[in-house]
Amino acid sequence: MIFKQKFYYLTKTPLSAEGPKDVEVIGRADDSNEFPELFKRYEELRSHAFNNDKLYSIVRADDIYDLVRTGTEKEAKELAYENAEPDIITNLQHRVMQLGDKNAEAILKEIHQITV
Repeated sequence: MIFKQKFYYLTKTPLSAEGPKDVEVIGRADDSNEFPELFKRYEELRSHAFNNDKLYSIVRADDIYDLVRTGTEKEAKELAYENAEPDIITNLQHRVMQLGDKNAEAILKEIHQITV
């Protein structure tokens, strides 16, 4: 068995992301001592998407923030995009159906091949 060191990465995936190349790594915790500060930053970045009941709502998110644990920045971007893609689609579909957002409709059609 080969040991592979893993780190926590804080990532930001925009709603217009086309793939892992569009994911931004905005922080990394090298060990458990650094994790609480990274988690605090994660919670602050997500705070705008909480509703009045303090529940996270993906349809309120402007970007998708995630904490992933993996070995490299490239792997972190791939995992973050994989995790974010269903939430991105849900968010964009909501924007089209509730707000008539033409930009969201175009992203769904061109990137995700979904017509609403």
